[in-house]
Amino acid sequence: MKLLAGNSNRPLAEAIAAYLDVPLARCSVKRFADMEIFVELQENVRGEDVFIVQSTSFPANDHLMELLILIDACRRSSARRITAVIPYFGYARQDRRTAGRTPISAKLVSNLITESGADRVLTLDLHAGQIQGFFDIPTDNLFAAPVLARDIKERMPEGERMVVSPDVGGVVRARALSKRLETTLAIVDKRRDRPGESEVMNIIGEVRGRSCILIDDIVDSGGTLCNAAEALLANGANEVSAYITHGVLSGGAVSRIANSKLKELVITDSIQPTEAVKVARNIRVVSIAPLLGEAISRTATESSVSSLFD
Repeated sequence: MKLLAGNSNRPLAEAIAAYLDVPLARCSVKRFADMEIFVELQENVRGEDVFIVQSTSFPANDHLMELLILIDACRRSSARRITAVIPYFGYARQDRRTAGRTPISAKLVSNLITESGADRVLTLDLHAGQIQGFFDIPTDNLFAAPVLARDIKERMPEGERMVVSPDVGGVVRARALSKRLETTLAIVDKRRDRPGESEVMNIIGEVRGRSCILIDDIVDSGGTLCNAAEALLANGANEVSAYITHGVLSGGAVSRIANSKLKELVITDSIQPTEAVKVARNIRVVSIAPLLGEAISRTATESSVSSLFD
């Protein structure tokens, strides 16, 4: 096995390497003066099972190009099999046409990864499950739910907790976590007037006296979470925490969450946390390195990956 890493999330790649007890392969990812990306593999990968760890997070286009060029470098160096490990799959929110004359960018990115020479893809909590079908190569979509559920059980009293979906579209994800925690489920019904803004309308379910856990796959501007927390507290909830897989946290999101009524926002390190995230009073990061490391190990040994979630 050879484990390679781009520049998008080096700490996560190093943590995965430590879990697997495999050193990161020596690789140089540089930029020329005009910002063209240049990759040089500094050790032999001929006949090897190569795993490339690279989230396509901000700046998404740069990190996507790094991934494509890394894959091409491995293919041209005669790697036996190339697996793109993409903890956060950018462009996933563009998974369908929302209006006339618009693209389906998630499909385009899937095609680029496939055509660059990847043999399979390993990713985490895709925004829409059907994106797995956009790839014409085997794709494993892992779930952060076991990691998040373990953290919730360790920190929150069993009788008080209640899982809440911040919108109707996330009910399936919230129900799965609710089943793991053996607790009840509520839903925030909201209306979004324009991108990046949301208006909470009402709460479906009885949240009075409960410790509410908002669950979602992506937090970007943070507006939905903050509005949902206010609505839940207004309806009698004791406290509100949020567990989100991918902490995009663009613009003023960190400041917005730090000044909100959320007790805590818990995100994974699928996207490398910024300094602002690290010092925020109510944002905490849990690692998904063991989950990804175990999935990589099972892929390398041709063992079952789905049994990770039984």
